[in-house]
Amino acid sequence: MKLLLLFFLLLSLAHAKTTTDFSVIVHKPFDAALFDITEDYDRTITAVGFSKEFKQSSKPSKSYTNAFDYLASVSNKYGSQMSLVKVNNQAQIILSKTAKLNRFNKAVAVVKTPTNGYFIGGYTMDGSLLVAKLDSNANILYFKMFGTKNYDRMSNLILLSDGGVLAVGSSFTSRSTSDNMFQTGLGNNDIFITRFSKEGNILWSKKYGTRFDDNGIDAVEAQDGSIIVVSTMASQKSRDVSFMRITENGNKIWLNHFITQHHGENLTVPTRIIRLKDNSFVVSLIQYNQVQKEHIRLVRFDLYKNILADKEIATTYPSGLMDIKEFSNGILMGVGYVKDKHNSDGLAMLIDSDLSMLKQEHYGGENFDIFYALTILHNSQVAVAGIHTGDYSQEGNMWILKLNHDATIAQVSTLSGNFYDALCKTFAKEIKNRELLIKEDLTIEFTDKALYFQVGKYTLTQAQQKFLSSFSKKLLSFIYANRESIRTLAINGHASSEWKNVNFKERYLQNENLSMKRSYSVLRELFSTQDEAKQKWLSKILQGSGLSFSHNVIRSGIEDKTKSRRVTLKIILK
Repeated sequence: MKLLLLFFLLLSLAHAKTTTDFSVIVHKPFDAALFDITEDYDRTITAVGFSKEFKQSSKPSKSYTNAFDYLASVSNKYGSQMSLVKVNNQAQIILSKTAKLNRFNKAVAVVKTPTNGYFIGGYTMDGSLLVAKLDSNANILYFKMFGTKNYDRMSNLILLSDGGVLAVGSSFTSRSTSDNMFQTGLGNNDIFITRFSKEGNILWSKKYGTRFDDNGIDAVEAQDGSIIVVSTMASQKSRDVSFMRITENGNKIWLNHFITQHHGENLTVPTRIIRLKDNSFVVSLIQYNQVQKEHIRLVRFDLYKNILADKEIATTYPSGLMDIKEFSNGILMGVGYVKDKHNSDGLAMLIDSDLSMLKQEHYGGENFDIFYALTILHNSQVAVAGIHTGDYSQEGNMWILKLNHDATIAQVSTLSGNFYDALCKTFAKEIKNRELLIKEDLTIEFTDKALYFQVGKYTLTQAQQKFLSSFSKKLLSFIYANRESIRTLAINGHASSEWKNVNFKERYLQNENLSMKRSYSVLRELFSTQDEAKQKWLSKILQGSGLSFSHNVIRSGIEDKTKSRRVTLKIILK
């Protein structure tokens, strides 16, 4: 299989390995993985999952301010415990917390609160459900263990428009009349849904299903406040994939058994549902063929259960998507896995609005790697959470990866220390050769006489083009690597003050027009030589302007007309 991400020597216990690629691998003593990920309001990234540790018994404290410290105080056992990891834009771990509940458990979902905190959802390995509300520093605000007396499992936790959350999963049938959460069961296993207020209080809990095995997989809130649920139903003879619409209070509006598979037919497994910007819905499914090779299937439908599109994406290797999200331009990105006989890689796939594949990239080593979740960041990059298994290892590690909009791996910012010093270091050769100078306000001025414009000219000469070709490669590589810090790249055209036989008004306007054309010539040269990914980013930060002779060069009180005919660049930081 094609491996696009190489893994080097791993660092010591509980440390992250990063290279210039934005890849963070968190090592624990035993198996560990991350199942969900979100962006914080300070632009850091937080992911949750589980790790396994051993802790000797400790004396409990009387009061706690941190959720994980509280859970740690009641633990003296080894097993799965929910974990939270936060990383910054330099791919450095800035917070890592692991619960020590006296019952083994896993976190499956994390969602943001309006106050930059978190709701974390999960379940214990013996069948209880967990929801914790934390502040931005992982201090406890609310912790709830709930469910039936039988076996329950959470599949996902969904943020709602009122600030509350919806827990979706399954529950084994409960027949106990004393069970105040689920009074009765419908079948062997039932869909369960619990709605919480933004304060963490349970508003309602309900079961749905048939007399067979039903499992809630995922849900999403519609624009009108109703909820669309995707689930499965399995009997001895068939297996269904079902879509259900319920009110905000949990009352069923409609149920549609979309896919009914009878015994011996190909299996279809749903993984995620999202609401698109046009208020339709897309479900990702794993479709198995006649030889049990899985590939990707996507179904789009509307609020009234009308199927709008149903596409299968065939890939060379068995593949599946575990999560999907929509960019602002309508393109989808999905993440999951691609595998051959001996190993699996993390899969990132771009999909157009017609549900056809545009591009796929594979990331991983020689063993087991998989992506479980993604979140689209504020700058259209993508943060991905999953599991990585190192070479010659049998234990999984937590894995956070950052991708660009085109599914290529993002780079860690190369900026260290002062931005001005880093920029000067990048152009040390050009500064030494007196081709340009850089001011502390991050203005870049060309100083080689061959780079000035002739009187009335704005078309680039061969000398200017040659220099800009080399200059732009360095500049764009530098600012793209540090794009988290950059708001604007201004390209300003200038002119000398003369213009024959006209008054001041015409002289200013003619030079304004000329300076604009000079700015555009340089902007066009810089922009046209970049690849499409950089062009899309540049289109958001480039600012071209003509300043006429308002910033002409004065030497000893006299205008230097030659040096005034120029273009300058300025980097404006956030």
